[in-house]
Amino acid sequence: MARVELAVIDDAPAVALQGLDELWFQVAGTVCNLRCRHCFISCAPDNHSHWFMTREQVREALDESVSLGVKEYYFTGGEPFMNREMDGILADTLALGPATVLTNATLILPRRARRLAALAAGSPYTLELRVSLDGITREMNDAIRGDGAFHRCVEGVRNLVAQGFLPIITCMRSWPEPDTPRYLQGFRELLAEVGYHRPRIKILPPLLMGEEARRTRGYEETERVTARMMEGFDASQLLCSRARLVTASGVQACPILLEAPSARVGDTLSEAARTPVRLKESACFTCYLSGAICSNTGGGVGGEL
Repeated sequence: MARVELAVIDDAPAVALQGLDELWFQVAGTVCNLRCRHCFISCAPDNHSHWFMTREQVREALDESVSLGVKEYYFTGGEPFMNREMDGILADTLALGPATVLTNATLILPRRARRLAALAAGSPYTLELRVSLDGITREMNDAIRGDGAFHRCVEGVRNLVAQGFLPIITCMRSWPEPDTPRYLQGFRELLAEVGYHRPRIKILPPLLMGEEARRTRGYEETERVTARMMEGFDASQLLCSRARLVTASGVQACPILLEAPSARVGDTLSEAARTPVRLKESACFTCYLSGAICSNTGGGVGGEL
């Protein structure tokens, strides 16, 4: 494994980009059809602080990504399927490499699931769906995601499974950590009811920012990454050592730090690739403890992933 370059900038440890393996797109900005009580960037129908990316904007970054050696692409928001150009964006992306869409699945009706299956069938690369479901019952999920979200999400998963997808079910842990095995079993039983056996499940730690800071608590002042903590630490476990996030208004270090000024690394991918990331934000502490929680295979507690 290549060594990750470390430095100290403005009293915060900094990580240089080892290689741009993953390219993320904030394709729906902060616009979402739900108003979740744990959303770390407070996405909502009326949050327009970051707007949708156009297909042209995404295509420009895709073109630039080829020479930078990107291996896979991720799309997040907000809710990506609120972007009316999402089908075209995925078609452009799947011509270059594997793609993953992070979605709440409430907009995945049978017709959309069929269109996604057609896109996947027409590409030599894989199309993954990461579905956010935050409870094993309607009461548990909708207390966080809003009335009706549970039923619509489960139906979305059913539609994806019917088209041959094996969506990664992602849940923020809202229970005591020792209870995780019981909740994993509950997810397996729930998903079996829609024909999804041996499901791929990813349990994530809470990010104590945005709406979650108001729902429970924010980070303590001591919950930060220090230069001493990075001594002997394998920085390749951090997403910022191998990924960048493209938005409609520039490039950020990672999808968690969308709104952090300290995490802005440039206007273009080429500039962002040369700019080290300062581990200045408290959310970096969560990644330090749990690994690259945003990637499909990084961080969290898995089921059949």
